[in-house]
Amino acid sequence: MTDTDPLIVEQRGPVRWLRLNRPDRRNALDITLVEALDQQITSAEADPGTAVIAVAGNGPSFCAGGDFHQFLELHESGQNPVDFLTDVSACFSRIAASPKPWVAVLHGHAVAGGLELALACDVVVAADTTLIGDGHVQRRLVPAGGSSVRLPGAVGRGLSRWLLLTGELLPATAFANTGWIRSIVPEADLDATATRICHQLADRHSPAQEHLKTLLHRIDGAAPDYALHEELATFADNWQASSVADALREFLAPRTTKATHT
Repeated sequence: MTDTDPLIVEQRGPVRWLRLNRPDRRNALDITLVEALDQQITSAEADPGTAVIAVAGNGPSFCAGGDFHQFLELHESGQNPVDFLTDVSACFSRIAASPKPWVAVLHGHAVAGGLELALACDVVVAADTTLIGDGHVQRRLVPAGGSSVRLPGAVGRGLSRWLLLTGELLPATAFANTGWIRSIVPEADLDATATRICHQLADRHSPAQEHLKTLLHRIDGAAPDYALHEELATFADNWQASSVADALREFLAPRTTKATHT
C-alpha cells in the first residue's frame, strides 16, 4: 500500500482506520475507491483483531460525493452512471449491515455521496467547521447512495426534506440537536476525539455487541411486531454464543462473597 492508493489502511490496535485518499478530488468516489472500500469491509469483518472501523478522509475534506469526471466518462461511453452507483449503494448497505461498528470522522465537506457514506455508519464525529448536506439537486441529480432513505431517520423529516430539496450545506453545529452526530469538536481535536470514541466501542466488543448491531440493522424501519420477534430471537441466539451465564455468574460472584461475610 502506498500514498497513491485510493484508500489508506492503518491498524491502530483494535481499530482499523480507513482514509479516503483522493485529496485532489476532495475524496470523490470513483470505481477504484469504492472497490477498495468494499474489499476492506470484507477484510475487517473477517479479522478477529478488528473491533471497530473508522473511516476518514485525507486532504481538505472527508468526501465531496461522486466523481463527476467519472460520471461524464461513463455517459460519453454510452453507459448510465447508475450502474456504478448501484455498486456504491451496495457498498454502503454492507457498511450499515456490518456486525462491527463503523465510525465516520468528518471534516471539510461531507456532501452527497460523502453524506451517504456517513449515514451508513453507526457513529459520526465531526469537526465543527464541516459542511454537511445532500447537495444532489444543485447539480440536477437525485440521491443514489442512500440519503433519501437514511437521512430522515438520522436528522428528522423536516430537516432531511430541506436538505434534500434545496441541496443546502449546513455546518456540523446545525446538527447538534438531532442526535445524529455523537461529538462536534474543533478540527484540531478531531482525531483524538474519534480515537477515544472508537476505543469506547472497542472496549465493548463481543459477540453480544455484534448480535445487537446486526439486530439493529435488521429491524430498522420494521413493523413493531416483527421487530419484537427478532429481538427475542436474537436474545436466544446470543445467550449461547456469548456465554451469558458465565458472565452473569462472574458479575454476581463478588456480591455473593460479600453477602456471605456480612
